Amino acid sequence: MRGDGFGVVSMVRAGALDVAFEESGDPGGPVVVLLHGFPYDVRAFDDVATTLARARCRVVVPYLRGYGPTRFVSRETPRSEQQGVLGLDLLALLDALSISTAVVGGFDWGGRAACIVAALRPERVKGLVSCGGYNVQDLARAGRPAPPDVEHRLWYQYYFHGDRGRAGLTTQRAELGRYLWRLWSPTWHFDEATYQRTAASFENPDFVDVVLHSYRHRHGLVEGDPAAEAVERALAVGPPITVPTVVLDGADDGVTRVSDPSRLAHHFTGRLEHHVLPGVGHDVPQEAPAAFAEAVLSLVR
Repeated sequence: MRGDGFGVVSMVRAGALDVAFEESGDPGGPVVVLLHGFPYDVRAFDDVATTLARARCRVVVPYLRGYGPTRFVSRETPRSEQQGVLGLDLLALLDALSISTAVVGGFDWGGRAACIVAALRPERVKGLVSCGGYNVQDLARAGRPAPPDVEHRLWYQYYFHGDRGRAGLTTQRAELGRYLWRLWSPTWHFDEATYQRTAASFENPDFVDVVLHSYRHRHGLVEGDPAAEAVERALAVGPPITVPTVVLDGADDGVTRVSDPSRLAHHFTGRLEHHVLPGVGHDVPQEAPAAFAEAVLSLVR
């Protein structure tokens, strides 16, 4: 069946999930895997995927756990969304689709998954496009307060720490997502139809649980998934990313600050390009698809 965008929706058993993904382009072309974040979905990459498909890439865009048609295989699997499981999910998808190596790119949660696999399994990653820089969380320092101008941007995370946040996300998920889009991309004037095409993915039965786990685990409030313990230990040392990388920052991002070049040089030890995009907020691929697609193609080439 076709999705709302450019690709064809398919399903594959990949690790703990039955993953829904959209695929387009040349089946024999260089593989590109694109990963969305919260509160977004695969629609963020519609224009990017169109450009890459026309350039004869094979483009794979999965719905993350808790979004759209993607489902957990077992009721017993923890509805976790910590960073370790994001990396495991991406590796499981690559294996399920027999993809030995790919250019991977993403933003928000998807950017984190891409960074984790690039750091821990560089032989699987030909190149990385990361919005927001080095997205691996330093969980050991999670209890240390950030500067006030950073802390105030994270109000939604603290909201999700309590029962009031659970109730709000359960009953007002569409309203909350729309508000976050406006806060995080203040110069992007999206229309309601554009938002609704994505908001449909938030009706996934596991959406609330995985979102709450993500924002509680990163602050040390809940236990992690035992299946991800080894990955979390490997990430605790802040492993460098050695693969060729393009970092894209939206100059008008309302939640993530523009990357510090000195920190980028510390974390990315391979070939690195860094671009700050004026007039662009948090959802870089949807707001600046030409820039995102060109970053991917520079790595494909």
